[in-house]
Amino acid sequence: MQQKVFFWGLLLLLAAACTKDNPNYQQDAADPELLHKSVKELTNVIVHDIFSPPVAGRIYAYSTIAAYEAMAPGYPEYKSLGGQINGLEAGPKPEAGQTYCYPVAGLQALLTTGKSLIFSEDKMSAYMDQLAADLKAIHIPKDVYERSMAYGTAVGQHIAAWAKKDNYSQTRTFPKYTLTGDPSKWQPTPPDYMDALEPHWNKIRPLTLDSAAQFKPVPPTPYDTTPGSPYMLEVMDVYNVIKAQQTEERTAIAKFWDCNPYVSHHAGHVMFATKKITPGGHWINITAIACRKNNTDIMASARAYALTAIAMMDGFISCWDEKFRSQTVRPETVINKFVDEEWRPLLQTPPFPEYTSGHSVVSGAASTVLTSVFGDNFSYTDDTEEEFGMPARSFNSFKQAAAEASISRLYGGIHYRPALDNGVAQGGKVGEWVLSSIKTK
Repeated sequence: MQQKVFFWGLLLLLAAACTKDNPNYQQDAADPELLHKSVKELTNVIVHDIFSPPVAGRIYAYSTIAAYEAMAPGYPEYKSLGGQINGLEAGPKPEAGQTYCYPVAGLQALLTTGKSLIFSEDKMSAYMDQLAADLKAIHIPKDVYERSMAYGTAVGQHIAAWAKKDNYSQTRTFPKYTLTGDPSKWQPTPPDYMDALEPHWNKIRPLTLDSAAQFKPVPPTPYDTTPGSPYMLEVMDVYNVIKAQQTEERTAIAKFWDCNPYVSHHAGHVMFATKKITPGGHWINITAIACRKNNTDIMASARAYALTAIAMMDGFISCWDEKFRSQTVRPETVINKFVDEEWRPLLQTPPFPEYTSGHSVVSGAASTVLTSVFGDNFSYTDDTEEEFGMPARSFNSFKQAAAEASISRLYGGIHYRPALDNGVAQGGKVGEWVLSSIKTK
């Protein structure tokens, strides 16, 4: 009898030992896949909630900054962004003498901030519960886990409170864009004739820029519908690309980089919408692709996400500042009025002014940062759009991808060439400014 009691007691001790703290928990919790999966879940919610490109860019920026800030104290070679970004003060500090698992804190900060900025909180909560279960399976010491989660929550709340001061809420109450009747100015386009999107985005507080107009591009080509004028040559360039010069490759490029979060479809009296990733979401996914290929650790990955997202948020502010200064009419409107009333672009025209191209600006900004992080001539295969039904495309560098993203807007029939070339240049200047303004090491 005593032997049986001893035997079962030994089994219980062995079972308890199997669930004891994992001596390698710090290493296991620092798996960068946990960060990539969490950022991807943020993207999934952004797609589900149909956030516009500028708003999605804002969500990515604050969320990835939170992840970086919460992890940085655990990696002494990295510097806090506090005091380096407009309005960001020093945040909560880890308690001296206590052990933390900083990757856990970073994930919690990312998701805490992200949850405060999206609509579908239930989806984010469900993912956070699943992530918590995955982290507990690593067998992190209970006190370390709870302390790290609390610290990550505090950092996330700090970033969320800072985000609330960027004028976003106030711009929700500003008046809509007013149509003037001036034929050179933007007008709503088919099929839904939606109001202009985010006409006051230049009022959002930039992260690093001195002002929204810091990198104001050259003005667009003057509106002149006289046949043969410089402006009409640009119009006919767009017209002919769709009418006579389209190829399978150009069509594939246009659709791959469409990144329109809300494409409406009309069939008789039935209307339905297709949800897709935003331009910012596409470049965030490219960041994940590069990190994975480069075997980038979790802290360096957090840095890559944050710098890319910061550049894109400031890029959107810079771009939208110009869009609603020049208020350039879209090719579809001009072509239907003066050239061919039956002509339609390949892609659905987004509901905001034409100049400069948002995708071009954001691609210029993101590619500049990613080139700095991973180097030039960094080849990769971009499978971002596979889940939306399009095959992967391969690139030899981030700049090559940015150039293709930019020209895709001409191939799609939604932009004139100057908006593309000047947009990429504008975004490149924003990216360079971000890199010169922020010191992470």
